[in-house]
Amino acid sequence: MAFLAATTAYGQFPSPTLTETTTKVSEHVFMTTGFPNVVYVVGDAATLVVDTGLGTANGALVARVAKRLSRGPKLFLTTTHYHPEHAAGVGGFPPETILIRPTVQQQELEKEGEQTMTFFRNSAQFAPSLQGLGPLRPPDITFESEAKLDLGGGLTVRLMFLGAGHTASDELIFVEPDRDLITGDIVQNKVVPSVASSGGSFASWLTVLDKLVPLQPRVVIPTHSKVGDASLITSEAAFIRDMQSRAAALKRSGVSAADATTRLTEVFKTNYPDWVANTDWPNLNSMAGFVNRLYAETR
Repeated sequence: MAFLAATTAYGQFPSPTLTETTTKVSEHVFMTTGFPNVVYVVGDAATLVVDTGLGTANGALVARVAKRLSRGPKLFLTTTHYHPEHAAGVGGFPPETILIRPTVQQQELEKEGEQTMTFFRNSAQFAPSLQGLGPLRPPDITFESEAKLDLGGGLTVRLMFLGAGHTASDELIFVEPDRDLITGDIVQNKVVPSVASSGGSFASWLTVLDKLVPLQPRVVIPTHSKVGDASLITSEAAFIRDMQSRAAALKRSGVSAADATTRLTEVFKTNYPDWVANTDWPNLNSMAGFVNRLYAETR
């Protein structure tokens, strides 16, 4: 299973239980830090919530926070991708919430969502958050490559599908006046990236990162690591390209994927010490899945 192969052991994930504590990121944007980071974009007429948390209780908590922050009556919800901590809390939102996501994301959820949900249900850490969870409701609105929301007061938000990466259907959100880019798992802060669905691809991922550079975001908001600036985009692309080149050279010389993982982990420790020291994610344990995927994509 791609998701299982690309991730770390259950006990090394952060707690899935969110809190109602928020921090202000910019004029219109607030964030709850957790697994995942949940983002609230607040306009005069409507609020957009990005991601739900894992399961109905977390979703209900996020909805309460959104209500507290909101200035207008309308509530939009979108999900950066279909994985359960990002999408499985939709049942905790009030029924009038307008759920919007890329068409391809809904299709991927229908194709691979149950398999990924089983992975979470088999975890002692995650299963309690999913108790009693039924089928996830479908979106009210889908879009192909881009949708624009007007949240009132001059606040416009672009919802974008730019290609496969972590999954086949990652969505990115650009808050235009604040120049905040909400990146899901596509851009993280010193986190070893993982392709975690059958349709994901590092080759396409790099193309997506290149498309993000011209946006020149002031703030980049990942879902599993700390907020940063536009340099997160270029540093992640450089990391993938560096390891991609090294992995290709090793594979061409006949080195096995297992031996390549050992060698590239040592390179990682030497060349990326700040990534190794990152406490947001167990990067060293992510290297095997990362290298194996690079090997699979190398021809």
